[in-house]
Amino acid sequence: MGSIWLGAFVGFLIIFALGWLFPGLGHIIGGFIGGIVAGLIAGGIGRGLLAGFLAGIFGAIISAILLIAGLTVAGGIAGGVQGGVFGFLSGVGFGFAVIIVAAFGAIASTIGGLIGGLVSG
Repeated sequence: MGSIWLGAFVGFLIIFALGWLFPGLGHIIGGFIGGIVAGLIAGGIGRGLLAGFLAGIFGAIISAILLIAGLTVAGGIAGGVQGGVFGFLSGVGFGFAVIIVAAFGAIASTIGGLIGGLVSG
């Protein structure tokens, strides 16, 4: 019996690393690989499914938050208050694109978690 939260955390780290190195496709491939690792750590089909799902969702949410914060800070440094506002608005716009790609990554992570849980269980 493994830990769901430890599996989700390790899966999230893999998703985040591959998503950071290879934006877009790396998030989907990282979701699948991270889900498999999360399922292996969690142990069991149901636990692996839940760990993979949590890893994918956390990867999506944290990526979007960091994108919005990064563009807001970059705009604020470059253009003051007005730059910060426009940086925030562009971050929200790009954040929707990140959420859409990350949704596919979360689905891949859930499938990977199911496979990893099946192998370990």
